[in-house]
Amino acid sequence: MDLKDLFLTPLYLALFYGLAFAVRRRFTNALTRKYFIPALSVKFLGAISLGLIYQFYYGGGDTFNYYNHIKVIYGAFGDSFAAGLKLLFPQRPPDSTILRYTAQMYWYDSPTEYFIAQVGAVFALLSFNTYSVIGLGFALISFWGVWAMYITFLRIYPLAYKKLAFAIFFLPSVFFWGSGLMKDSLCMGALGWAFYGFYHLFIEKKNLLTAAALLGAGAFVLVSVKVYILLSFLPPALLWVFNENNQRIKSAAIRAVSKPIFLVLGLGIGYLGATNLTAGDERYDVEKIGERSKITKDYLSKYVSSGSAYDIGQLDGSIGSIVRVAPQAVFISLFRPFLFEARNPVMLLSALEATLFIWLTVSLFYKTGLIKSFRLIAAKPILTFSFVFSIIFAIGVGTNSGNFGTLVRYKIPLMPFYLSALYIMQSMAAPKKKAQPLQLNNSKKFRRLAVTE
Repeated sequence: MDLKDLFLTPLYLALFYGLAFAVRRRFTNALTRKYFIPALSVKFLGAISLGLIYQFYYGGGDTFNYYNHIKVIYGAFGDSFAAGLKLLFPQRPPDSTILRYTAQMYWYDSPTEYFIAQVGAVFALLSFNTYSVIGLGFALISFWGVWAMYITFLRIYPLAYKKLAFAIFFLPSVFFWGSGLMKDSLCMGALGWAFYGFYHLFIEKKNLLTAAALLGAGAFVLVSVKVYILLSFLPPALLWVFNENNQRIKSAAIRAVSKPIFLVLGLGIGYLGATNLTAGDERYDVEKIGERSKITKDYLSKYVSSGSAYDIGQLDGSIGSIVRVAPQAVFISLFRPFLFEARNPVMLLSALEATLFIWLTVSLFYKTGLIKSFRLIAAKPILTFSFVFSIIFAIGVGTNSGNFGTLVRYKIPLMPFYLSALYIMQSMAAPKKKAQPLQLNNSKKFRRLAVTE
């Protein structure tokens, strides 16, 4: 970052806030309006903070590697518009007219990393290639997605709207790692779009064109950047559809008979989808997932640990070894690092969040009762979806991280879903209060207020 950031960032912030205030009425209601600007503000704070910390604390990192690629694309547009377009919409292998540019970009042949540079280059063209403004653009994309996630949860269970806002917008690790010029920002936005689109397309069956467009856009971004997030999303999403439709069958006998059939069918569809999405991908191929998990875990724990490594157990490259270490992977992803394991301020924030997760999980299951809690999860499809997604994702990142430094960043997609599910359970299990004069605790009233589409 340089002097250009100091002068242009306030101007673009004013522009973005002006747009936000202009559209707030369209995308909010009586319940959500007060969270719109604060939620956007923490995204902007996260984007700027991430750049500052990487520059002055870490002394560099991936965010500036992406920016270096963006500078090359931006410079190519200054030399030749045609050359810039060829880099913005790359062809592989590159033709001779852009070789002098691609030679400066070691991620050109790595589509997942280069995708970030492509998106960043669009914002660079609109902001005179200013790093901080590009980061704010990524924050906007992320905010768009997480706002869609929030109003989807609100449509399903509006009574917990205050706690859902905290779970989705205000977790420090989520808005710090999921806001700046990084993969995680696009993935958080895309996951929110996919969640919104899937719910409205297959569960609510409303706003079908918008839902299909957002689901398609979210899936495209996730496939382009981190396909394993989509792979973790698909199985619980299919289970969600089955549970919703199964509950609508009036005959108990038919429900009992259809349940195993649709479960097997859903697992089959999920497996076929996963294998087709990842076939030939060196890093994410389902057929090689055990082998890749072992290699990644060994590398990260040995070379990137910086004193923050954790031991998850023995991985030998087989699916069976992942199954054996799965419980420990889930525990580590959800409830660690502990406070005494924090080695720096960023990890301390994650440790505080993990402590919150421990306290809420233990207190909720203790007060509600273990059996009643599991019955509640099984009875409410949104809870089933959120917990299954969180568990699947926790296994994936827990077995692949190897150290808390990377785990803190990798696990942020599961955090809003897990904490939202806990808060919804807490609200369901709490004793019902008497109606207030405005009747705002009435579920139907809340559901009407929750409509923002």
